[in-house]
This record gives sequence, structure tokens and C-alpha cells, in this order.
Amino acid sequence: MIEISMAIVVHHNKILIAQRKKGKHQEFMWEFPGGKLEKGETLQECVVREFNEEFSKKITVGDFFMDKTYTYADKGDFHLNAFWATCDDETIPHLYEHEDAKWVSADELKNYTFCPADMPFIEGIQKFFAQK
Repeated sequence: MIEISMAIVVHHNKILIAQRKKGKHQEFMWEFPGGKLEKGETLQECVVREFNEEFSKKITVGDFFMDKTYTYADKGDFHLNAFWATCDDETIPHLYEHEDAKWVSADELKNYTFCPADMPFIEGIQKFFAQK
């Protein structure tokens, strides 16, 4: 099973989503930033490293949000771990691993085609923001 750590980055009640690059598995679908856990790092360290590598931006990782396991028929089992995170501003200096990135409200998430593994997280985010 592949361990994935991802960030639900919130700034002024907007959430950062990123569009997968052309030629990658599930090209052009949207996702929450993150990546594969490397040997010797914690899930929190992983999401900070991945975010910096993908966007040249630092984030502050907060509380654990939720986790889910998803099986892609062609890629195997993934255990996704999501953490709340924040950043200082909405600028995204670079898009190294993505076609695009956007800040959207929890309600706007439904307007984007996300990777199937991310769908439970969208539901959880929408419930969380509906309670605020």
C-alpha cells in the first residue's frame, strides 16, 4: 500500500486545489496537493516537503483531517492522509507538477472533476465548512 500525505490548504476560507499535468495518471483532474511518503519522514513532514517541491511555497501543517484508502485498478492501493494547512498568502510562485492551481470555496469544489480518491475528502470538507 502506498502512503500519501496531502494538504487541505485554507486561506481566507478558500481551499487550494491543483490540476494534474497532461501525461500524468488522471491528467487534468483536480486534486489536493501532496504526495508519497518517503522513508524516515512523518506524514506532516511529507506534506510540507511535497508542497514546497510542487509550488515553491511553505505551508504550516495543522490538525489531521481524515484518511481513506482507495484502490485504483491500474495502480493499486493508496492510503490517503489529509491534514489542514495554512499559508501566508494566496500567491503560488511555481507550478512544477500541475497544469493549474485555484483557490475555491468549499461549495465550489463540486464544479471541478477530482480524482476519484479525493471524493470522500470533498464531502468531508463541505460538511466541515457547512458547520462553521
